[in-house]
Amino acid sequence: MSHGTTGARRTYFAVYAALVALTVVTVLVSYVHLGMMNVVVALLIASAKASLVALFFMHLKGESRLVWGFALVPLFFLALIILGTLSDTLLR
Repeated sequence: MSHGTTGARRTYFAVYAALVALTVVTVLVSYVHLGMMNVVVALLIASAKASLVALFFMHLKGESRLVWGFALVPLFFLALIILGTLSDTLLR
């Protein structure tokens, strides 16, 4: 085993534990009646999980600004779609 892999493994296990914990939180929150906020809370938790995956498993954490730009542009369009859907749902 080379030097530096222990820290990387520890990081990956910590991220994995955080993903499992956020999944448990998602399931638990689904049983709480929050009205329309259930969708918002679920999307916030899903966004946190997606951020962890992108930062650590897709190695975006140490990438250049250009790669970050290519990664964030689709998120902008996703936010537009979600806001459009939520505004349509809330105004019915």
